[in-house]
Amino acid sequence: MTTVRTPADWPVTEEEARAVQDALRTRVVLDEPGPPPGTGHVTGVDVAYDDERDVVAAAAVVLDAASLGVVAEATAVGRIAFPYVPGLLAFREIPTVLAALDALPCPPGLVVCDGYGLAHPRRFGLASHLGVLTGLPTIGVAKNPFTFTHDEPDTPRGSTAPLLAGDEEVGRALRTRDAVKPVFVSVGHRVSLDNACAHTLALTPAYRLPETTRRADALCRRALGEAAALQRASGSSTLHRPTSRYSES
Repeated sequence: MTTVRTPADWPVTEEEARAVQDALRTRVVLDEPGPPPGTGHVTGVDVAYDDERDVVAAAAVVLDAASLGVVAEATAVGRIAFPYVPGLLAFREIPTVLAALDALPCPPGLVVCDGYGLAHPRRFGLASHLGVLTGLPTIGVAKNPFTFTHDEPDTPRGSTAPLLAGDEEVGRALRTRDAVKPVFVSVGHRVSLDNACAHTLALTPAYRLPETTRRADALCRRALGEAAALQRASGSSTLHRPTSRYSES
């Protein structure tokens, strides 16, 4: 039995998925600053796929925003909920990501997605989608600029350049390490772009990618490997149940 069942009313066609995006996009909140960097909790979410076995694993890792120590983490595993279609990747991931967040024993605070928010062709990437569904403040920190253009930021850490769709700023290229390729930050929900960039810098004291993303990536890959091993051992499509761990930070 799968850990996460795809909701019965989940979109099954591109047309249905785009209709959902259109309906939910109107609920994105863009006029709130969001929590101050270095305060409360900040949570990274990420997913890993095994397309051959039709399995997706999601992880949510809560960090103390001041120390970046791990406070809690949870995983969820289920079937891939939607085919691969550029611009509609959230529909493959949302059910398991929501399950991982629900399995956490503490409030997640700001949620950092390995992907996009407004920096999306329909202005509604995973970070925005997840924010609207949960009501949580969310940002997207991506490894590449998707289809958008940008100038190179200056060399020093903290330098930025607008990420542009024509004349519209949909995010920023942000240098998190001196002379290292930038990351691409966009607003998801209930956070300003300035604050999203400030959070990203606070989460990158030593590496290009945020600690939230690095830890969630490692955890979801481990969960996927465990699920695959369980399938091989059982000779069936049974997947493990969501797991959560909590530690004082």
